[in-house]
Amino acid sequence: MKEQLKKTIAFIGMMGAGKTAVGRVVASKLNVPFLDADTEIEKAANMSIQEIFTRDGEDFFREREAQVILRLMKGSPSILSTGGGAFIQEANRQAISSLGVSLWLDVEIDLLWSRVKNKDTRPLLKSPNPFETLKMLHLERQPIYKKADLSVKASSHYTVEDMAQKVINSLRSFPNLFEE
Repeated sequence: MKEQLKKTIAFIGMMGAGKTAVGRVVASKLNVPFLDADTEIEKAANMSIQEIFTRDGEDFFREREAQVILRLMKGSPSILSTGGGAFIQEANRQAISSLGVSLWLDVEIDLLWSRVKNKDTRPLLKSPNPFETLKMLHLERQPIYKKADLSVKASSHYTVEDMAQKVINSLRSFPNLFEE
């Protein structure tokens, strides 16, 4: 008999943590849909996250993000990848904790940097010193990420498959998350 996920799992963590890559594999292994909050925001707005930030600002983006996360959390059980700043917002933390389970992909700063340094699609890293900006965001956000229901520590030695298996093992340790 196959286990069935009863709630949506919201992947949280910094940009470059692997929420989308690992989330896709976990969703496939658990046979549930994979959803990406940023992709859903882009679809609803008909523009990229970067364009939303530029045109309307971060506050406007965060409002749209909260609406999308609430809508997705209310849907059928799935794996939801959230943006790096999503869990920082109190409304998102409440929606996630009341309707699902939060799982933090905890990644060290050097590994994050190696993953994001050559990408120009990260609006918050468009600064004179992007590494320092990433480091500052990492320090600011860690205490809030630690409030997640579950956390899985990443390593540069782990493949996406390794991380997905670690996540699934962690999810199995959480009470009442699966139906037999």
